[in-house]
Amino acid sequence: MTKQVLLTIFGVIVPLIGVYYSVKKGKKPLNYIFLLISLALYYGALFNVKYLYLFSPRFNFIIAPIVYFYSFDLPGLAKFIRNRLAQIVLLLVIYVTVVFFIFLAMPGDYTTKFLDPKLMRNPEMYERMKQLFGVEDPWYVKYYKHMKNFFNLEMGISFSEYPKKVEEIIAERLPRTLFLFLASSVLSFLLGFDLGKRIAWKRGGITDKAATLVGIIFWTIFTPFYMLIIIWLFAVTLKWFPLSGFVTPSKWFNAPFSAQNVFIRLLWTELFLLIMWIMGIAIASKLKTIKAKKTAIWSSVIAGIALSIIYWLTNGMGSYALDIIYHLALPTIALVTLHFAGDMLVMRDTMLEVIKEDYITTARAKGLPDKVIRDKHAARTALLPLMTSFVIGLASTVSGGVITETMFSWKGMGLTLLEATTAQDTPLAIGCLVFTGVLVLFAHLIADILYAFLDPRIRY
Repeated sequence: MTKQVLLTIFGVIVPLIGVYYSVKKGKKPLNYIFLLISLALYYGALFNVKYLYLFSPRFNFIIAPIVYFYSFDLPGLAKFIRNRLAQIVLLLVIYVTVVFFIFLAMPGDYTTKFLDPKLMRNPEMYERMKQLFGVEDPWYVKYYKHMKNFFNLEMGISFSEYPKKVEEIIAERLPRTLFLFLASSVLSFLLGFDLGKRIAWKRGGITDKAATLVGIIFWTIFTPFYMLIIIWLFAVTLKWFPLSGFVTPSKWFNAPFSAQNVFIRLLWTELFLLIMWIMGIAIASKLKTIKAKKTAIWSSVIAGIALSIIYWLTNGMGSYALDIIYHLALPTIALVTLHFAGDMLVMRDTMLEVIKEDYITTARAKGLPDKVIRDKHAARTALLPLMTSFVIGLASTVSGGVITETMFSWKGMGLTLLEATTAQDTPLAIGCLVFTGVLVLFAHLIADILYAFLDPRIRY
């Protein structure tokens, strides 16, 4: 598309659709007031009018549709999403502001941390560098520049990994962290959910007591100590898995592609398998018998695995992908055994509360099989707190994997955040923290929306 066509679409057609909708659906003067405000924000961003945008044009593009829809009486879930998006934008601004002022309050500046001491002996050159970095600027000037750069997706240049840009480093390390923690989180979630509902249904027995004891031990164990035991047992003593790292350097010496390319393809494969599993659950929800539901889910998962295997056997990267998965195995085992305990205990406690509800008693009075009551009625409701923990925990692991990635030398976001903080690489540390905050905010929104689909009693 040419620039003129894009300008016609975004400068004329999109605003006209908004005006038409306001005229047709708007019944109050408030609709037209919000329409004018949103159009001012939109055109200010589109034509880069300095006094018509806030931090940056992209920030206007984010808030203009939210402002526009705020004057309409939307249906339940749409209204909830609109309000939550507005809250997310506000919380994001507050979060980025707090992170900025925390790092601003730290002693020293870029020139004293990273410049060559010989250069600092030349007063004229040193003053020029301070002016270039804006060291002498007032705090509000620094703040505005920071917010403008953030919403323009310009996080600056990493000083510890110069001349790489912060966004480039995040784009490089993020797939590694997501690949590791998505696999371990899904496995621990499934294991915790299944064991939790089973031991709660047969509470008080030996299995319940043993599983609860094991869960408490893994939930309360000191994580670095446990991971040292895992490394010593499986990597040093038994030598089943590599000691650390995410690839075998000798295998990749003459590789025709980078490890990053394989990581990204593996991540897409992982997401594809997750989608196939969700599709199986969606199909199963339309079926009536438990046997049919299980068949639908397992068929979807097996089909996804078969297609993934065919893909990796035919793309020439299969052996390299296996090397990464081989290095992934030990940290995944460590994370799954640690996290499943919390998921299992949450599921158990929630199930025990759900079992006392009247509708469970009614289902039993109707003569429904125990398996149907447990899986279809009790487990679905008890899943809500566990699903919230899973979604939010998945987002927070982007920075929360500091211990795991450090112990296993897995160069992901957690280890990057730790190294950036210890090296006082402010741009990179801020970039990692802010990116994590964005994911957590949107994870809360996804968790709330999932509540409406999982629990028929909840309506927005």
